[in-house]
Amino acid sequence: MSQPLPEAALDQLFRTARTYNGYLDKPVTIEQLRQIWELMKFGPTSANMLPARLVWCVSQEAKDKLAACSSGTNAPKIQKAPVSLIIGMDTAFHEHLPRFFPHAPGMKDLFGGLPVATRNEMALRNSSLQGAYFIIAARALGLDTGPMSGFDNAVVDAAFFSDAPNIKSNFISTLGYGDPATIFARSPRPEFDEFNTIV
Repeated sequence: MSQPLPEAALDQLFRTARTYNGYLDKPVTIEQLRQIWELMKFGPTSANMLPARLVWCVSQEAKDKLAACSSGTNAPKIQKAPVSLIIGMDTAFHEHLPRFFPHAPGMKDLFGGLPVATRNEMALRNSSLQGAYFIIAARALGLDTGPMSGFDNAVVDAAFFSDAPNIKSNFISTLGYGDPATIFARSPRPEFDEFNTIV
């Protein structure tokens, strides 16, 4: 039976964790990227569809290419981070269901028969979940993230997914060891009774 995590772990994952605008000059290894995936892949998605497709921009060339697709102050954040990540989504996720959801062999045809807009909505919802699992996995491994949405999806898709038109970008995140000097005081968070209803 699972037990509650210790307070220090809850702090690291949630209470003291922050979204960083810049990082310390400390590298992130390919092995750490693999470790993040090995954790985040276990997060639940509908029918285990696992639609997220990740592009880890490690080289400066790749980060510059991604930065050129972004807006405002996001470009230098992307360029300077040890790693910048595109969380994409496979809108043809149903093609993989025979392998990922083998106990229900009809799911490929069921999802494949849905309107494209419905399937795209499912891919967006579930890849967003996986993006959240990425953030938690990175924090669990002692890393920090800077998720962002200030970029041109169509330009990112053309730049990184031109050979796979069924894959679309969802959001971007930077990754590294957060520099405390790049964040401001934590913004307010509401108490339970403000936004929660028990019925």
